[in-house]
Formats: sequence, C-alpha cells, structure tokens
Amino acid sequence: MVRGKTQLKRIDNTTSRQVTFSKRRSGLLKKAFELSVLCDAEVALIIFSATGKLYEFSSSSTNKTIERYQRNAKNHRIGHKAVEGNMQ
Repeated sequence: MVRGKTQLKRIDNTTSRQVTFSKRRSGLLKKAFELSVLCDAEVALIIFSATGKLYEFSSSSTNKTIERYQRNAKNHRIGHKAVEGNMQ
C-alpha cells in the first residue's frame, strides 16, 4: 500500500510535535551516520530543538568540519564574485 503525501505544516499539538521531532531527529541522525559510513563522507549535523536543546552528529571532529566548511564557503564566495566581476 502506498503512503499518502505528508502535508508540510506546523503540528499544532505540542505532544504530537515533540514525538514527531524525536522520531525524525533519530531518523536524520541515522541517515547522517549511514552516509558517512557508506560513502566515506565527512558529515556534520547540528539540530536544535524548539526548546533549544542541542543534538549533533559528526563523522569526525565537528569543529574541524565546520572550519573546513567555512574555508570552502569563503573560497566559493570569493570565486563566485570573481566570475561575476569578469562578466561585467
């Protein structure tokens, strides 16, 4: 039997919302782990709940992964601006 498409809207019932968050958080953390193992990928996942509680997964050091992301994002932005400048 085919499952119907889930309508994406905020869950009004607080208890249901918390249960859904917990289940989806667990699934997302599992998928992040699987991606890191199966594809030998460097993965960092950071989740904050509605109450501000932190959940995280990292296949290596979270700080090193974030620093790597920041370096690459900065280089990507610089490279992108250089391309835009050449087009003008």
